[in-house]
Amino acid sequence: MKTTRPGSPLRLSASALALATIAGLAAPAMAEEAAPPAADAASPSMEEIIVTARKKDETLQEVPLTVTALGGATLEKYNVTKVADVVSRVPTLNVQVGGSGSGGQISLRGVGSSNISAAFDSAVAIDFDGVQISTMRIVQSGFFDTAQIEVLKGPQSLFFGKSASAGVLSLKSANPTSTWQMGGKAGYEFEEHGYLVNGYVSGPVTDTLGIRVAAQYNDATRYITLQPGPVYANGKYRGLRDFVGRVTAAWEPSDAFRANLKVQYNNSRGDGANGPGDVYCGKNGRADEVYLLGGAVAIPAGYDCKINGQPYYPDIAPALAAKLPTSGAPITSVAPYSKSDLWFSRLSMDLKLGDKFTLTSVTGYVDLNAFDVDNYSYAGLGPAFSLIPGVPLSAIAPALAASNGAGVQLGVGTGTPLNQTQQFTQELRLASKLDGPFNFMIGAFYEHRRSVFDTAQQILPISFIAPDPVTGYTSDYRKRIVTKGDAWSVFASANFDITDQLELSGGLRYTKEKRNQIIDVPYTHAFLAAAFVPSGFRAGPIRFDDDNFSPEVSLRYKINPDVNVYASYKTGFKSGGIDNSALPTLGLLNLNSSDPAVKAAAESSLKYKSETAKGGEIGIKSQLDNRTMTLNASAFYYVFKDLQVQNFDAVAIQFITLNAGEVTTKGAEVNWSWRTPVEGLALSANLAYTRAKFTKTFLSGLGQDLKGRDAPRAPHWAGNFAFDYAAPVSDALELGLSGNFTFTSSYLAAQDSNDDYKQDGYVTLDGSISIGAPGGRWKLALVGTNLTNKLWVNTAGGRPFLTPASAATASLPAGDDKVLTMNRGRQLFLEASFKF
Repeated sequence: MKTTRPGSPLRLSASALALATIAGLAAPAMAEEAAPPAADAASPSMEEIIVTARKKDETLQEVPLTVTALGGATLEKYNVTKVADVVSRVPTLNVQVGGSGSGGQISLRGVGSSNISAAFDSAVAIDFDGVQISTMRIVQSGFFDTAQIEVLKGPQSLFFGKSASAGVLSLKSANPTSTWQMGGKAGYEFEEHGYLVNGYVSGPVTDTLGIRVAAQYNDATRYITLQPGPVYANGKYRGLRDFVGRVTAAWEPSDAFRANLKVQYNNSRGDGANGPGDVYCGKNGRADEVYLLGGAVAIPAGYDCKINGQPYYPDIAPALAAKLPTSGAPITSVAPYSKSDLWFSRLSMDLKLGDKFTLTSVTGYVDLNAFDVDNYSYAGLGPAFSLIPGVPLSAIAPALAASNGAGVQLGVGTGTPLNQTQQFTQELRLASKLDGPFNFMIGAFYEHRRSVFDTAQQILPISFIAPDPVTGYTSDYRKRIVTKGDAWSVFASANFDITDQLELSGGLRYTKEKRNQIIDVPYTHAFLAAAFVPSGFRAGPIRFDDDNFSPEVSLRYKINPDVNVYASYKTGFKSGGIDNSALPTLGLLNLNSSDPAVKAAAESSLKYKSETAKGGEIGIKSQLDNRTMTLNASAFYYVFKDLQVQNFDAVAIQFITLNAGEVTTKGAEVNWSWRTPVEGLALSANLAYTRAKFTKTFLSGLGQDLKGRDAPRAPHWAGNFAFDYAAPVSDALELGLSGNFTFTSSYLAAQDSNDDYKQDGYVTLDGSISIGAPGGRWKLALVGTNLTNKLWVNTAGGRPFLTPASAATASLPAGDDKVLTMNRGRQLFLEASFKF
């Protein structure tokens, strides 16, 4: 097998070259990282971190942009197995997981996409082993055996194309090694009563072919502890089970050609779509009733107004669970559940064209299939009661009255969404390595994607009167939306060394994207014929297309070998599209109108515009004290126009898709790390100041002008301080201690709300203590994350089925409760690992 250095991992593709420095090291990445590596007395200077932020190998200290790099050892040390786990190591990063629709949300520096709509691409793109995945639902998938994570802040459209308007989260899995190795870990988590088992085998099959097989299983039986009191169909805990398996093959038959194939399968099963969260009782200080059937019926809320991470997620009301339509067999159980399956494959090939040029091909395929059954009223504890004076409940909603009773769970707003995505991508790049001051890279990219959003919903729910007399279904409707898209782009970038110290770089990407959508409504409840489209309705194709030029330019000056300063101008682009959350009301009939003007207006109402960004940053990157210390700082200013947002009208049970006028984010970041003179001790710290605001008039769906208001999930201050200490206890034993303190100032959790929920500032602590053989041949460890057990709110929005102000009375005030999505609480792992 061809190697570049004995004992190092194979360096196999342009996107995987960064692993060569990282994967073979016992210590994690150092610069701009929350948990630095232990010192090495024989080599006190810090290891160079190689990143691929510009699709080529560069040291982190030289690349002219803000990058946070997390090494594989750090990820392993703190059991970082989900995208959300990265938050404590990257100030200004916010991740929300769970729910239907998008299934999650990622934001950087106060900018991200809506956590509701499955139609939106993520403004923070996820680049997985060189394949860009735009769907936000990917945050629910687990990962492990990871060599490095890079977080690229600010627009990255030149090298990563569309859907990287706010940044990129790049994950790189480990590659085959040049010698046979194997390792594994088994652990038990005490708070969620879960266990984790993983392992890998890696090595050369022949002199030119290497293979790596890795798998992990994680079972958290108490992923969510539900509010005490009610008897839940799934028990008082919601569990979550994940399996991840990956095979990597690396082939290097000659010095001129190498190929790297990765195939991964993720399987997740849970007791519902809703993740960690709670409900906030608004200004009226009470749990608002669930307001149903146009104000004819109400159900008392079941939640206790305590924000303690023990939510009330009720079972589906028996009258509504009798026969729920789906894309497959109808659902008849009151118990929520969720399941998802993800296949990922990537083939990367490098071909050297002489000594001066390299042609790279990256082919990717993603197949995601996610289905869940849950209800979103966050209320529904009987007995229900009539709101019409003198009219009994049995006369209004006989099906509801038949199962009504004190303490009976009457969960409403049930959804059965099926989210499917098939994505094929192909990228070609030609990079030069010329002897002179000028070098370039040119490339082309193609993506074809097909997305299905197939869901049945209960928004009244009309089946409290009676099931559909034709089918027996208990949902108000079922709709199926298929969206297909094709995107093409070409780019060119160049680097020019004006002098030995001054480098000018830049480039331009052109992107063209087309989408079309078909809307089908296979079923509508017969009682809704006067307001909804009939069963069998179809409209489309509705078409959207747009194009964009995204330029970028940077200037870097090397003051000396250890100090670089830079300035850059960047732009970003995220394509618009066609909303998939519109209710199937009679207004959709206009999509088939014979009047071109009426049809065009109806189609336009479903479309949202593309999102663009422009701005820049300046920075300095330095290595001090004989390269045992790094001190990096940057300042940034970006303007985002037509930011894609979606709000929820909790009274009308209607999603509202909008383009925000303008959001401006500006601030500064400082990153410091030090391999101290104390043998085995390393320290690091990060500090970020951010001001993200709506800076132009933007009338939200609820009529608020958000101009001058902070953007959501944008704390003014965030940072962390970390230490890592390793010391020999004897010739055969080594002690390890690590800690990571994180702090965040207050921020708004809601993008659009009549009663804003403000998350107070908080502090968290992660830590680990271990004992084992030098080199990690075996190790016992106690690992704690969020040891302060601090619960914070990621997003906030109106609770469905609120009483409107127009119907408020002394006994039934206007509703203002908020649904909160939150983080996981404290986790404490006891684990044993080995490798040889």
